Amino acid sequence: MISFNAVTKQQGTRILFANASFQLNPGDKIGLVGPNGAGKTTIFRLIMGEESVDQGSVSRPDKVRVGYFSQNIENMKGRSVLAEVMSAGNLDKLSDEIKRLEDKLQDPDLTEVDMMTTVERYGDLQAEFENVGGYDLESRAKEILGGLRFSNEDMLVDVGQYSGGWKMRVSLAKILLLNPDVLLMDEPTNHLDVESIVWLEAWLQAYKGSVLMTSHDREFMNRLVVKIIEIANRAVTVFGGNYDFYEKERDIRKEQLIAQARRQDDMLAKEEEFIARFAARASHAAQVQSRVKKLEKIDRIEIPPEDRAMDFIWPVPPRGGEEVVKVEKLTKVYTMTDGREKPVFANATALVKRLDRIAVVGVNGAGKSTFLKIVTGQTDLTSGICNVGPSISLGYFSQNSLDVLDPNKTILQEVESRVPNATLGSIKSLLGAFLFSGEEVEKKISILSGGEKSRVILACILSHPVNLLVLDEPTNHLDIRSREVLLKAIKEFPGTVMMVSHDRHFLREITTRVFEIDKNNLNTFDMTYNEYTAKKAGA
Repeated sequence: MISFNAVTKQQGTRILFANASFQLNPGDKIGLVGPNGAGKTTIFRLIMGEESVDQGSVSRPDKVRVGYFSQNIENMKGRSVLAEVMSAGNLDKLSDEIKRLEDKLQDPDLTEVDMMTTVERYGDLQAEFENVGGYDLESRAKEILGGLRFSNEDMLVDVGQYSGGWKMRVSLAKILLLNPDVLLMDEPTNHLDVESIVWLEAWLQAYKGSVLMTSHDREFMNRLVVKIIEIANRAVTVFGGNYDFYEKERDIRKEQLIAQARRQDDMLAKEEEFIARFAARASHAAQVQSRVKKLEKIDRIEIPPEDRAMDFIWPVPPRGGEEVVKVEKLTKVYTMTDGREKPVFANATALVKRLDRIAVVGVNGAGKSTFLKIVTGQTDLTSGICNVGPSISLGYFSQNSLDVLDPNKTILQEVESRVPNATLGSIKSLLGAFLFSGEEVEKKISILSGGEKSRVILACILSHPVNLLVLDEPTNHLDIRSREVLLKAIKEFPGTVMMVSHDRHFLREITTRVFEIDKNNLNTFDMTYNEYTAKKAGA
């Protein structure tokens, strides 16, 4: 359907990938992976014709309809969410044109030639409209928006009133409504809660077309893709299987490559030794010359550079008491700008015990972040009690944490200012554990991506001897590699964890208890996240 044929693409003087070939066939669901800056978005842009290749070709049949979901938010305002979604792909204009032709066909003065031309055009537009699901457009738009957690009332609100994250959902809904032959999706789970991710997963599993997507959500990839395309070290490599299979197969291939490189090094050393020993002997001149030419023709095996984090050694925290956080009859009510009161939760009671690993779950807007803010003292409660134990030292990460970084400092300077008693060597080791190595530590905060800023903040938080970690969406902006680094660090953390996250793999690996905020109630479950989801599925 869509094929890359020996494609080479440069960005300035840097080669992103060379001689890349792969195919996207009907019904394929493929994950696109690689480090930041490797060229994943460039692949999408080449398919869309927004960029051109330097060598090779990209084949895309004209009749193949492609929908592209990117992280660029459209300028949407002036109409309701529902109307905005229904405008996708100019389907509303197509509907208007069909209606205009219907009216024209009612004209008694229409000539026979005009009648035939209009009927033919009308038939073509009807077929096109039916092919894209135009006749049940509104019902499908409502179904998709509902899956992305818009209520019927939300759908009638001017889209311009929503935040960037919710506008991303509207953009996603528009692409899904088009039901194209091919979906190109750049991080579709960004800004989605777990419930929306599960819904999108089911939608894509039922979708008959082809999908090529990037995602930082390992579980999402594992449940959907049957093939992985990796862009790394200027090469494009295809792996059959899901993300877990890709990781194992990639490591196996790398070990095989290392073994081949060692054998080649041994062979080269022997040949060079022979040349050095007999170069001055006329009797061996022909043999020496033959071996010199042989060495010149050999392609040296290159081993890709290691992308391995240093081990993170936790500072030893105070032990802390058995009762870490005690909540009794906790009530939180927000007063809206129009004077109305909005309850978040009422009479909540719970106990966080030492070494608990708690997932705080609930739909968007349920009050998960508010609950963590109350625990950390970032916002006041309305009534009741929320006591943090006297021997508890707390580390807190929220999405607002990124705003406190000084844009004029380098990464190294920022961490030095936050960990004043640490040696330069220990700070560099800390940053190495969070994938900042060599000259990267001298990068200015102002030019860092959201993921890099998150890693800086997390490194600072985890460098202090705390015994309670409170983490509000710590995996936002992090790629899969960075998430694995954080996951390993939290698994080894010798204290208590309370966390909100939409990364199900993360929650499954860590959680020992679940606090669920549902309909203003705080429900506690003494079970893992796996057991909790199984219980809810069977309810």
